[in-house]
Amino acid sequence: MVWRSIARNLKRGPLTIPAEPVSEPATQALAERLAASAHQRLGRSLAIRMVDAGSCNGCELEIHMLNSIVYDLERFGLHFVASPRHADVLLVTGPITRNMQDALRRTWAATPDPKFVVAVGDCAVDGGVFKGSYAIHGGVDSTVPVDLVIRGCPPTPAQLLEGLCVLLEANAD
Repeated sequence: MVWRSIARNLKRGPLTIPAEPVSEPATQALAERLAASAHQRLGRSLAIRMVDAGSCNGCELEIHMLNSIVYDLERFGLHFVASPRHADVLLVTGPITRNMQDALRRTWAATPDPKFVVAVGDCAVDGGVFKGSYAIHGGVDSTVPVDLVIRGCPPTPAQLLEGLCVLLEANAD
């Protein structure tokens, strides 16, 4: 019985939706625009610190795609850092859980000026599907000031790049 089910599934193949093709020239142009605005605004490359404040990890998967061979942010000088003391941008995902509220405040305080906070995903905006739970404090703006909201459940890597670019261009001197 089990072997028949396994054989049937192996013959049929996976039932997943194929990923949308990524336009390499569009991605390259967007990343170059982001690198140029980072250099104009900060005089150097953009350092990003990701903070998971209680998410389902959907947004994290999309953020990690920015380091994949498709987007490869490192080639444009954009990089993720391990410490908030080295960061220019905090990408905060998920609703703020009561356990992470103080940790997010401390991370924000440790980030040097000029700093930007980006709420990534619908949950980071107002709690999303977790809104109303006893364990949720609310969206990111209930704990730290937010400079940009990137909506989506989860937002695509291209939306993340576009959002970072808009953030830097809007704050250019």
